[in-house]
Amino acid sequence: MYKCILVPIDLGEPDLAKPALAAALMMASQTGAVIRLVNVLPLTPAMLAAYVPADFESQQRKTSEEALGIIANEIGLGSRVSCSVRHGGVHQEILEEAKAVGADLIVMSSHRHQKPGVRANFMGSNTGHVARYAKCSVFVVRS
Repeated sequence: MYKCILVPIDLGEPDLAKPALAAALMMASQTGAVIRLVNVLPLTPAMLAAYVPADFESQQRKTSEEALGIIANEIGLGSRVSCSVRHGGVHQEILEEAKAVGADLIVMSSHRHQKPGVRANFMGSNTGHVARYAKCSVFVVRS
């Protein structure tokens, strides 16, 4: 059914991704799909560029690639897991990665707000944008 499952990972909140990873692993095991992990790094604002080291973005990329590699090894699917680190706006880059790898499913976590009420019924803005504009199916896992 699925051939390529994209799982966006926020390395700032790795526990938030665990439910999405579990769901993607279950679906990949049943269908033989590959899993593509993606992390999106924000671009350094121009006004801060003078204050960060020249190789700041490459250091960030290397750190993110290493962290995604650890997560990929923990999944245990071997060569059926790959990783990507992108720079830019989160939901735009997730959609671009899905298009680039031909993903037929995106599995994302969306967190519940701590305060009960109306806000608890809405997804995060990045998850909402991906769900709205993706050209493939999107499976949102509440965590």
